[in-house]
Amino acid sequence: MFGFPGWIEVTIILGIILLLFGKRLPGAMNSLGKSIVEFKKGAREDSDEEETSKFPPHDTKPDN
Repeated sequence: MFGFPGWIEVTIILGIILLLFGKRLPGAMNSLGKSIVEFKKGAREDSDEEETSKFPPHDTKPDN
């Protein structure tokens, strides 16, 4: 009785959402794109820090 809506219902719901939020949608997608880029940049920097912390700096001087 209450299953997943069919393609007609999904199309109607998406149309209503587009009518309600149409003017704000480009700004929201722009913000979402920027936040994804920042998240990926932070994740990349974090993984770079982990890789460099695994291997301590190599000293060429003997400890004698």
